Amino acid sequence: MKIGIIVAMGKEMELLLPLMGEVTTSQTDGYELFSGHIGPHEITAMKCGIGKVNAALGCMTMIRRFAPDLVINTGVAGGTGAARVLDVVVADRVAYHDVWCGPGTLPGQAAGCPSQFPGAPCVLAMQTLRDRPEVKFGLVASGDVFVDSPETVTRILTMYPDAVGVDMESGALAQTCHKAGVPFICLRVISDTPGQVADNGAQYESFWTAAPREAFELVKQIIAGL
Repeated sequence: MKIGIIVAMGKEMELLLPLMGEVTTSQTDGYELFSGHIGPHEITAMKCGIGKVNAALGCMTMIRRFAPDLVINTGVAGGTGAARVLDVVVADRVAYHDVWCGPGTLPGQAAGCPSQFPGAPCVLAMQTLRDRPEVKFGLVASGDVFVDSPETVTRILTMYPDAVGVDMESGALAQTCHKAGVPFICLRVISDTPGQVADNGAQYESFWTAAPREAFELVKQIIAGL
């Protein structure tokens, strides 16, 4: 299987690359692509940048240049309280929390798209994931805002009571894949949960020194098991 993996930040790419074995690099349309293998799968990974526009542009470049059978978005996500720091969230659905296109659409629904984008069945059907307590399934809510306050989490949970994670890219990635007819899944490691500690910013920053490689190793196992 040809799998495209998209992350938003360099810190996330640093955690991903060691999972891919021997890696070669190439340049296309201003993006650096990293090619390698995870298990039997041919992998091409890229950093798209933070936010919805960067995500959509990077994803379309990935699809046009690499023609993946599956696109995976990985990296980190904020928590809503349904998962602990270092848990891995597998998004069975992705939805926007900052979109409304007016009458005729639902809050969170991009015009001409479903209100929620379902995750790739080939990942969601993996029974081994259901048996792991550190893996949480649910909706990931996505929007162009870094969620760092419990008030924002409360607003998002009002829209999506079953949201387990929040991020800034998966909605646009899911929409781009939906338009292109490419299966998509979001696998995110929870880095922080606004409101659970006094200084959420410090919790997020300390995550990067808390040896999250073990959680990313689980991401590798998910991919290898496809």
